[in-house]
Amino acid sequence: MTPADPPVTAVGVAARAACTLFLFTVVFVAILSGAHQWTLPAVEAAAAREKMKRIDEVLPRERYDNEPLDDAVTLEAAPELGFDEPARILRARRDGRIVALVVEAVAPDGYAGPIRLLIAFEPDGRVIGARAVAHRETPGLGDYIDPRKDRDQARPWITQFDGLNPAAIDAREWRVKKDGGRFDALAGATVTPRAVIRAIRQAALFVAARRERILAP
Repeated sequence: MTPADPPVTAVGVAARAACTLFLFTVVFVAILSGAHQWTLPAVEAAAAREKMKRIDEVLPRERYDNEPLDDAVTLEAAPELGFDEPARILRARRDGRIVALVVEAVAPDGYAGPIRLLIAFEPDGRVIGARAVAHRETPGLGDYIDPRKDRDQARPWITQFDGLNPAAIDAREWRVKKDGGRFDALAGATVTPRAVIRAIRQAALFVAARRERILAP
């Protein structure tokens, strides 16, 4: 005769269920982790390509021969740039010499919310190019800060800054014409350009104040 099997109690059933659930969770997490590690290089490569597409809009590739995303200076948190995160300045080089700096900035006071900008500067502070890379400004009114939506395709509004050095121009001039400055703006849509103009100047002043650190080897 064989001894009778021990009775199955509710505690035993619960313990088995808990063990099964635990093993399932461990296996599931391991699979997710493996999938993440496997896809991470592709995700990072896609993100890098997207960043380079934006950089291409403010800085032609023929001007430099390095990888700006791999040549960056990280500085302290920068309220002047519109956010509280550390500032990351990209450096573009030609034959080892720094020929441009690419800076992200945020205009916090856009008409419909923050306007995220990307600006390329010459080492001496002159603007090479600026673009609004993310915004929610009113379609057909304030969104002319985006050259793709500007009616003047021959000379989009945001190209007014090209070649200018904001740090070398009086702050009273660095405004829309309606406020006594030098920059054009569409009638009835001046809140948006005011925000962009201020943000570009703030970014230029930030870079100018830290130029030695940014350009250091």
